[in-house]
Amino acid sequence: MKSFVKNELPVIKKENASGGKGYILIKRLLDETELNGKCGLYAQVTIPPGCSLGIHEHKGESETYYILSGRGTYHDNGTDRPIGPGDVTFTPDGCTHGLDNTGDEDIVFMALIIFDNLRS
Repeated sequence: MKSFVKNELPVIKKENASGGKGYILIKRLLDETELNGKCGLYAQVTIPPGCSLGIHEHKGESETYYILSGRGTYHDNGTDRPIGPGDVTFTPDGCTHGLDNTGDEDIVFMALIIFDNLRS
């Protein structure tokens, strides 16, 4: 695979993501092929005020968020935690998470899903 530069990336609007409220916006930076089948997602995700990414479980993969801006409540396997810029979350295989935007500005974060060894 050769190196490349992507200048214009499509943004996908997903309504009621994982059973959440409202919608989220997903800008996929790299797809599974570009990630050599080792990762399922590398994206910038935006959650507008009053919207959420519903609580969901990861099976055969882990997911990490790096919060760029905004504030909200992160649902960490049954425990609620406040999040803000600079925070990192990690959800291992078999655990659940979700994110509510409880602030007055968009939450913007980087999301990375990594497949476990069983998928390779």
